[in-house]
Amino acid sequence: MPHGPRGTLSRDEVLDTAAALVRRHGPDALTMRGLAAELGTAVTSIYWHVGGREALLDALVERTVAGLGEIRPAGRTPEARVVSVARALHRQLRDHPHLVALVHERGLTERMFLPAQQVLVREAHAAGLRGSRAAEFVRAVQFQVVGHVLVERNRERAPVQRPGEEELWSTGVAGTDPALARALARPVDAERLFVTSVRALVGALLAPRGK
Repeated sequence: MPHGPRGTLSRDEVLDTAAALVRRHGPDALTMRGLAAELGTAVTSIYWHVGGREALLDALVERTVAGLGEIRPAGRTPEARVVSVARALHRQLRDHPHLVALVHERGLTERMFLPAQQVLVREAHAAGLRGSRAAEFVRAVQFQVVGHVLVERNRERAPVQRPGEEELWSTGVAGTDPALARALARPVDAERLFVTSVRALVGALLAPRGK
């Protein structure tokens, strides 16, 4: 049954549905008429709750930024806690590519990352890092996460490779290390590779430095 101009429809319901549409089809596919149809309501009802399309997009951007601010570290060691933050940030970026792109298009990328950076700063301080070392730590972890997401997306969007890794690494090119060839011939476990690389990075950044 369609909602009335005020009815039982809530602002959160409008934003939830709009966010779902953007996640599936991208921001260009989000129209007030399409959103109203998805909600089973009148366009005027959406205007009542969120305003026009630009106001709606602004609200979605605010939500996305706020979502990245909800990252909470978990773990008993500094390394484990930072890895948990990196994994949470990685998951947020992977799960909401269209919303993240929307934030970027509106020139709010740095603001979007600020909450996650602040969490990393606290972890850096707790691990005894200060000043430029703490700043390097924060940016290195952030860049590792973002870089990994970009590589994953690039692989997903690439045309089918002929020959693929399975064929390339089945011809004995690994020399005396057949186990290496078998491993490289298998599909990439992106999540495992991500965690391995973040752990190595964080371990190196937290290690004491000689004078």
